[in-house]
Amino acid sequence: MAKKTEPSPELKALLGQQVVVDTDSVYVYLGTLASVGGDYLELADVDVHDTSDTKSTKEYYVHEIRKLGVKKNRQKTLLRLARVLSISKLDDVIVF
Repeated sequence: MAKKTEPSPELKALLGQQVVVDTDSVYVYLGTLASVGGDYLELADVDVHDTSDTKSTKEYYVHEIRKLGVKKNRQKTLLRLARVLSISKLDDVIVF
């Protein structure tokens, strides 16, 4: 049976918050952090954005979403923690 691990205090503080999750792929995820497991983040009301489909960068897209609001295209998404480069509150994105 898999050992249940407790999320770090930093991730616990983000539970229930709208977050931006940057990955080591062309995808960026914006949604509400619902839970954190040993291997996965669970996001709710998620905008999964593939930057290979557009000319905009991840950074530009996140700034636009910060101004206009999350445009969800998934009810729930599980995201492997091993693919996460960074996670931050959407409210912490500085609009310029």
